[in-house]
Amino acid sequence: MPQKRNILLTILYEIKLAVNQVVLWLWIKLGLVKSLLIVPFEGFGNEKEILLVGRVIRDNRIGESTPEDSVWRNIGRMRRRFMSVVIPGVRVMAQFQGEEYVVETDEEGYFEFKIHPTEVVKAEERWQQVKLTLLDQVIRNQGEVIAVGDVFLPVGNIDYGIISDIDDTIIPTGAMRLAEMLKTTFAKNAHTRIPFPGVAAFYKALQKGTDSLESNPFFYVSSSPWNLYDFLHELLRIHHIPKGPLMLRDIGLSRTELISGSHSEHKIKQVRQILSIYSGLQFILIGDSGQEDPEIYLQVVKEFPGRIRMIFIRDVHASRHAYAERICDELKGLGVEMLLVKDTLEASRYALGKGWIVEEDMGEIAGEKVKDEADKEGDLFKLNS
Repeated sequence: MPQKRNILLTILYEIKLAVNQVVLWLWIKLGLVKSLLIVPFEGFGNEKEILLVGRVIRDNRIGESTPEDSVWRNIGRMRRRFMSVVIPGVRVMAQFQGEEYVVETDEEGYFEFKIHPTEVVKAEERWQQVKLTLLDQVIRNQGEVIAVGDVFLPVGNIDYGIISDIDDTIIPTGAMRLAEMLKTTFAKNAHTRIPFPGVAAFYKALQKGTDSLESNPFFYVSSSPWNLYDFLHELLRIHHIPKGPLMLRDIGLSRTELISGSHSEHKIKQVRQILSIYSGLQFILIGDSGQEDPEIYLQVVKEFPGRIRMIFIRDVHASRHAYAERICDELKGLGVEMLLVKDTLEASRYALGKGWIVEEDMGEIAGEKVKDEADKEGDLFKLNS
């Protein structure tokens, strides 16, 4: 039976690729592809290795959102994100510190650079830029297609790193209620999707640690699709949540899976990659109880003993208490504490007690939480009036 399933998936995937090629050819012939985009996803690395992923697509002209955007405008913009026309089999060149590297996009338009510079990278700033250029002509009057990718490199005194989930950890999504999740995802935008109260101030405090320097790196690992990259990137920026590489996933049909990669497989793979690149650094893991974060983080602790300083899990539903408590007990046996928290203030008090953040930042966190809650109440009042 598994063999027949794999054969069927392979056939379906080949059909999908053939349809995509025909659609792309027609769109180009009809002049519907007017411009192309290189979309680099924020990368990361160390002095010897740099990872940078991205995609080449038709320019969907999504643009920036505003607080005044209507529901229909938000839905239209989200629809365009999921109706991407991808450009497979084209060459992309990366230029970094005087060296050039060339890769080709895969069948889904993705490219991946694993850069190993001939000389040790020396960086004075945490974020370095990689220039990307499309080398092949795809459409008439294409012109130069370039982009700049940001890559995080560790600089300065780093106390620890932070790996955080996004959905139901930073922003409410209602992931356990499908109808609510779809409404939230499609009807709102980066301005109107409001993070949990106090999250931005808490994350800033963790980023600063105890020396007031914003040097502790953040990494965001989510099972959201890459199609939402620009939306999530905009959301973090608008709500002043620390910048960090966003590590999402492709959720389309593959040769072996109806939906490429499971939630847990994707997250574990990405966390492994981060911990391997920064092998001398301890990490704080942040997630929620709504899906599989506790179990995923348990697996990480087992694979990387001594590397996880603490796990914070946002308590999103009473039905998950027994599950989370079971993981807590197992983690205690491995010497790692997992704290199930109701809100951001509870997590920040614990971090303060451990000496990971400073007292001055607690006032900021508490003040922001109160303000965020008031703003939320105001939004609900407007909605119901």
